[in-house]
Amino acid sequence: MPCVAKIITLSQLPTIIREARCKKQRLVLATGVFDLLHSGHLKFLQAAQKHGDILLVGLETDKRVKKLKGSERPIWNLSKRLEMVSKVEGVDYIFALPEKFATLKDYEQFMSQVKPDILAVSSHTPYQSIKKILVEKYGGRLKVVLAYHPHVSTSKIWQKMKRKMIIQKETS
Repeated sequence: MPCVAKIITLSQLPTIIREARCKKQRLVLATGVFDLLHSGHLKFLQAAQKHGDILLVGLETDKRVKKLKGSERPIWNLSKRLEMVSKVEGVDYIFALPEKFATLKDYEQFMSQVKPDILAVSSHTPYQSIKKILVEKYGGRLKVVLAYHPHVSTSKIWQKMKRKMIIQKETS
């Protein structure tokens, strides 16, 4: 059963942000695909949560994941990924990122609305310098909360699973 109260829409985000600001709570924003939720994801989200009072997690839409990761992805659709991440302890709210999120202008518009105190990233997050400038423009700061572990990634896990499936098919 998903933690429905944690799964929100973009239209609900301003109310949550306003309430947090009234209570002087620090907002942490983490974004990503979170396909095949694994130990690296869990460590990242737990590390991000330690930097504020409210952890907001934005997930890339299925269409964006295909563009970013290729035609075989996502492995789990958006609603399943939202459900899985909603069950992670420490995640306060989770939502789908805007469908239109590919340009610097799109990203800046989103940052101007959320204005997180902390934008949590891992050491291998792309475009860190641009993200740092944008989050600082709106009063926050970028924080690397987890070092990249090259052996723990959804892409590598998925490749290994596909190899095993091929081998099993060949031996059957």
